[in-house]
Amino acid sequence: QRQPVESGGGSVQAGGSLRLSCEASGYIGSWYCLGWLRQVPGKEREAVGYIDSDGTTKYSGAVKGRFTISKDNAKKVMYLEMTSLQPEDSAMYYCAASGVCHNLLSTDTVGQGTQVTVSL
Repeated sequence: QRQPVESGGGSVQAGGSLRLSCEASGYIGSWYCLGWLRQVPGKEREAVGYIDSDGTTKYSGAVKGRFTISKDNAKKVMYLEMTSLQPEDSAMYYCAASGVCHNLLSTDTVGQGTQVTVSL
């Protein structure tokens, strides 16, 4: 199975919105847990949230209420809808897949990332 492929990153002003996409053929519609991670240079990668095989979602405290994860099983795509973006949301965002949701930070099934930059 090939690695997930992210898209949709870009630059936006604070308060704006972006939607990231993750093409995840082979992982969506199966028993895999899919999630979004993010990383700022010099800092550890952190979990943003995930969606498990039955559609249940969970988010980090930093993004809860502002970000929404969804997936389209027919298109084999997962989405990250980001609203009320703040400069501290600036990071490289990665799509990840794992058999266990709590292992997403350590999985090898991670995309190349897409950059999100939020300016004041």
